[in-house]
This record gives sequence, structure tokens and C-alpha cells, in this order.
Amino acid sequence: MAVVEELLRTEADGAISFGNHKLDAKAKLEDYEHAGDLLKVKTFKSMTKLEKNGMFAYESVPGTSVNHFVETENGVTFVVEGDEDAQITVGLEDETEYEVFVNDASIGKMKTNLGGKMNISVELADAGEVAVKIVK
Repeated sequence: MAVVEELLRTEADGAISFGNHKLDAKAKLEDYEHAGDLLKVKTFKSMTKLEKNGMFAYESVPGTSVNHFVETENGVTFVVEGDEDAQITVGLEDETEYEVFVNDASIGKMKTNLGGKMNISVELADAGEVAVKIVK
């Protein structure tokens, strides 16, 4: 898997890929149209953030490269890559319980906060790419 050189792109299957954890300077792309939504991405080595229609969707510290990010009414799936372990926050439904899978192994059930955010830690150092699935 590689960084997303264009910062944000639509994949053939309708998923999106975004972020470039190798950048030394901040880069952003705004007003990217995808499936009727406007997306905005900010990324560099210490942070990657995605907004959808002005609302929070994803953030990682430090920065990550995210491939095949798909949101459904039941959750979100994506493949993430980074040089260091990352703290990832995703925007989901408010106060809803989800089961979180990392590389197809359940790491347990978690509940989003009042704002719909969920925080997970993902070990990325020397891991290559890691698949994350969050489902109701």
C-alpha cells in the first residue's frame, strides 16, 4: 500500500482513499465531491483529518494514509498505514455501541460519545497496513 499522492481520491469500488503520512509540510484539499458529499482533507506526518459536509469524519495522530474508507449505516471500514502507532478518532452515530475489529480480530465493543466520536489505538509501527472495521 502507498500514500495517497493526490491527498484524496475515489476508488473504482466507490470507496475513498486519503492522507499522506510522509509529508513534512501540511497539505489540504477542499470541496472534493464524492457521492453527493463535499469532502475536505488535511494531512501531513503528524496529523490526518477528513471532514464530510463540514462535519468530522476521521482524524489520526500522528498522520496516516487511509485506503478504501467506506461508511455505511452500520459503521465504517478502512485500511490504514503509518510510520508510528496511531490514535484514530472516527465520527459515527451518537451514543451507539459498535464492535471494533483490527485485522479481522475483535478488540471489543465500544460506545461512541454524545458527539458520535470513537477513539481507537492502532499499532502501525512496522505493521505495514492494518484493516479496521467498526460495526453496530
